[in-house]
Amino acid sequence: MPDQVLEARAVRYGYRRGQTVIDDFSAHAGRGTVTAITGRSGTGKSTMLYLLAGLLTPWSGQVLLDGQSMGDLSDAELSRLRARRFGFVFQDVVLDPRRTILDSVLEPCLYAGVARADRTDRATELLNRLEVDLRATARPGEISGGQAQRVGVCRALLLEPDLVFADEPTGNLDDESADIVLSALEHAADDGCTVLVATHDPRVVERCSGRIVMA
Repeated sequence: MPDQVLEARAVRYGYRRGQTVIDDFSAHAGRGTVTAITGRSGTGKSTMLYLLAGLLTPWSGQVLLDGQSMGDLSDAELSRLRARRFGFVFQDVVLDPRRTILDSVLEPCLYAGVARADRTDRATELLNRLEVDLRATARPGEISGGQAQRVGVCRALLLEPDLVFADEPTGNLDDESADIVLSALEHAADDGCTVLVATHDPRVVERCSGRIVMA
């Protein structure tokens, strides 16, 4: 069994007092796995993903990374963690219209303090793997929505993160584009990355090695 790397213990959270979205919920995800976070609309799939990523703070309970409570980290420590160890894929990818596609993929270097030159080959390889390599010099307004989503995946994987958090990464994609994205996430897991995907897409769920069900 893979080592447990990320765990939620009795987590409770809501957006307003008295309106709890997640109540006394526990889950875990192992290293080298792709775990789907599933459930009906409104059950807190994306909220759970953001709690596990440290983007939201639970009202009560704990989120632990490698056995350490993320609640014990300072804002600066959380920022460094997200910059250096985490990758994010959001449902609506936002690319800076002033940057080329290659520049967009290299953007995490800025926050992690990594030299762009050290990751240019990696960025190019990812663009090739996700079949947007011919568009590296294009601007965001010159590519399709599906290509933009794949660029977002490249950006998330650039620094070979320990964990990737993906919110509905295939929600607006056709079958071919979805397969490209899922294959890239599976490849990352094969290299030891922990991948968590909030999704309602059965194409995603059936290919995941683990599942967290929100009720």
